[in-house]
Amino acid sequence: MVDIAIVDYGMGNLRSVEQAMRHVAEGLEVCVTDDAETIANSSRVVFPGQGAMPDCMREMDARGLRSVLLQAAKEKPFLGICIGLQMLFEKSAEGNVEGLGILKGEVLRFDGSMKDAHGNRLKVPHMGWNGVHHREHPLWDGITQDARFYYVHSYYVAPKDSFLVQATSDYPAPFACAVARDNLFAVQFHPEKSQAAGLKLLQNFVHWNP
Repeated sequence: MVDIAIVDYGMGNLRSVEQAMRHVAEGLEVCVTDDAETIANSSRVVFPGQGAMPDCMREMDARGLRSVLLQAAKEKPFLGICIGLQMLFEKSAEGNVEGLGILKGEVLRFDGSMKDAHGNRLKVPHMGWNGVHHREHPLWDGITQDARFYYVHSYYVAPKDSFLVQATSDYPAPFACAVARDNLFAVQFHPEKSQAAGLKLLQNFVHWNP
């Protein structure tokens, strides 16, 4: 049995995720895989992704991974990253595509006319470091309030249920950047690119027993 399965559905370079997980999961077997049986038999699942959501959904289905991901999200510690967060929701404005529907809500695009407090137009995509305001959860253990994480995204999730929201970032208004329910935790930022704070979150996931 694999300890940690990192789901590979052909979207994005997973090397940085794999390297970060191996760094914090010393002594455990970490496997990048597109094999449904391997994912089903793993102890934990990491579901990353980058690119356009319609492409991600298509490639995931082309590899026959939908059912095993739906099951894993119910049964075992499950971490979604970036598009791996957005795909958990019902629908995305990006390509007007349906997601996995594990969580209720939709994925919306940042307004291209947004301005900061000084009247400067904010760029879309939102790229770079931003503070994260988090609630209490085991995955935030040892991470300071307003710690900075790294983002690259044009879309954000809008959960129907506010209790799902575990953290927000401001751009310029607060948006949900982390959600959690039972054994599932998912983030919009890239913990694998977020230095010490990101590695701490991944380490917390490795030892999390929901």
